[in-house]
Amino acid sequence: MKFAVLVFPGLTCDLDMYHAIEETVKQDVEYVWHTEADQLDQFDAVLLPTGTSYGNYLRPGALAKSSPACKQLQAFAESGKLVLGVGNGFHILVEAGILPGGFLRNKGLKFRSTQDTIRVENNNTVFTKEYTQGQMLTLPVANEFGNYYADEQTVEVLKNNNQIVFTYANENTDGSTEAIAGITNEKGNVLGMMPLPERAVEEIIGGTDGMALFQSIMNNRGEQHVN
Repeated sequence: MKFAVLVFPGLTCDLDMYHAIEETVKQDVEYVWHTEADQLDQFDAVLLPTGTSYGNYLRPGALAKSSPACKQLQAFAESGKLVLGVGNGFHILVEAGILPGGFLRNKGLKFRSTQDTIRVENNNTVFTKEYTQGQMLTLPVANEFGNYYADEQTVEVLKNNNQIVFTYANENTDGSTEAIAGITNEKGNVLGMMPLPERAVEEIIGGTDGMALFQSIMNNRGEQHVN
């Protein structure tokens, strides 16, 4: 299986994502600069790391969506192949219209970097089948715009389609609607999440609760595999 780490100017955590693939599932992984995104069809999955795309000027992800790479990314997602966006990568997926909703500043109006407890709300996705339903995970978060917002109609759609995959289990510190920490698209082949599983794949960096997400992709990739 071949993974692409799609890198926009200003993203700072591409190395973390690259290392997570090398460490957990030991598959081919390459960096793809945003101006070279016409090569995405060579890959089975695209990973959007966190950081600060374009310096997070305007809004996080708002300038990234103007890159031609987002049209390539939309086509990739519509093909049914797998897309994972974490942190700022989740922002980009929302700004590009690949996932619904929006983002506000954290309720406390400050950048927050800590460990949060996350509940698995749907373990029947290609990203979460190696977890159990209701499992509690400890994952890092690091953001100033982690406050996911969705209106009532969008929330109803997300619930009806079982698209809410992760919620904050203890305190919903950032103020996200319905304590949402991660959602998929309707097809289930695109996951966006604010917690950072790539920073939880080794005990030496504070835990391994993120490993099963990458193992789920490998073990349940199905027909998305192109090799």
